[in-house]
Amino acid sequence: MTITSPEFVAGLAADAEAAGITGFVAAAVINHDGRTLFVRRNPDDYMGGLWEIPSGTVEAGESILDAVYRETAEETGLTISEITGYIGHFDYQNSRGTTTRQFNFSATVEKAEPVILTEHDAHQWAAADELPEVTDSVRKLITT
Repeated sequence: MTITSPEFVAGLAADAEAAGITGFVAAAVINHDGRTLFVRRNPDDYMGGLWEIPSGTVEAGESILDAVYRETAEETGLTISEITGYIGHFDYQNSRGTTTRQFNFSATVEKAEPVILTEHDAHQWAAADELPEVTDSVRKLITT
C-alpha cells in the first residue's frame, strides 16, 4: 500500500478518530537543495512568532492528502509536484483547547521560488542543523 493510496490515508484518519482526535492538520516538509522550508506565524496569531512547516486544517469532506496540496499552495504559493513519503504525526493542543493531530508528509515542489506568503510574516529555507525557533515536535520531525 502506497502512502498516497486512499486506503493508507483513510487509515491515518481512522487511527486518529479511534484515539478520540477530531482536529486534523496536514503538513508538507518541503526540501530543496538540502534545506527545509519554514514559515513564521504572525505575531498576533496563536503561537505567534513560532516557525513551522506549511500546514493547515483538513476541511470537511477533504482528504488529508488533498489538504497537503491545498494548504501548501494557499500558504506559500508553491505547487507540490510529488508527495514522497509519510514522516509521521504529532498531537498538540490547539487554540480552542482541544487536541489536533498533524500529519506530516515529505514533498517536492515544481519550483522553490517565489514563496508568496498569505498567512505568515516570513519564510526561510534552513538546514537541519540551523533550524529557526520551532516546537520540539517539529524539531524532532526534521532532525530524525
